[in-house]
Amino acid sequence: MLGNGKVLRHGKINRFVHWIVALSIFSLIFSGFGQMPMYKRYMLVDVPGMAWTGDYALTLTLHYLGAIVLMVVVAFHIFYHLLRREFHIMPRKGDVGESIQIMKAMFTGKDEPPSHKYLAEQRLAYAFIGLSIIGVIVTGMIKVYKNLPGIDLAESTIFWSTTLHNLTAMMIILGIFLHLAAFLVPANRKLIPSMFSGQVDAAYVEHRHSKWWAELVNKGKYKGYSSNRQGTVNSQHRGFPK
Repeated sequence: MLGNGKVLRHGKINRFVHWIVALSIFSLIFSGFGQMPMYKRYMLVDVPGMAWTGDYALTLTLHYLGAIVLMVVVAFHIFYHLLRREFHIMPRKGDVGESIQIMKAMFTGKDEPPSHKYLAEQRLAYAFIGLSIIGVIVTGMIKVYKNLPGIDLAESTIFWSTTLHNLTAMMIILGIFLHLAAFLVPANRKLIPSMFSGQVDAAYVEHRHSKWWAELVNKGKYKGYSSNRQGTVNSQHRGFPK
């Protein structure tokens, strides 16, 4: 266990991947809208310092660079966790029902079901955003391929690749919105610092992620520690679902 009653939830590599993916997706969204083009139409180009957003070639280059970074980091993320056999965030059987129970608990004050390292809804959100990212990458590659010299794809292929590219991009935006909206729930705000420091309160883990806590205790990492013994549970858990 880390000092001051902390548990390491996200290592340096996970945090690095998270923020690089976030930055690359932001650049893709921003440059993608610039390709439509929207920024001249809605006069963003008239804002001081933003004239460059109306340059099609520049936003296209930014889009390609963002795509390259995203593909490299996603490939690294997949192979890194496959090699380490880390599947904590992969969806499991019963996640939909468990997510419904958690959401009900948030509104009714009833007990949440005991959770692993990630809540069921977090695992489902990961799958939703992950599949959307894979979809936008694959369809984006088709869109780039059709622009290569000597390539002549069927109109139906071009239509569906463009349509699915736009659809999966909108799904990513929706996923990001829901991801951020989840922090409106007081109990979820305890996880925000972990995306910067990697750490989360041990009392929070023991209370809300009891299955993960049991795994850590069984491995001997937190032997002899109990937030109950420290008398901190009641004060630290105020605002949590019971």
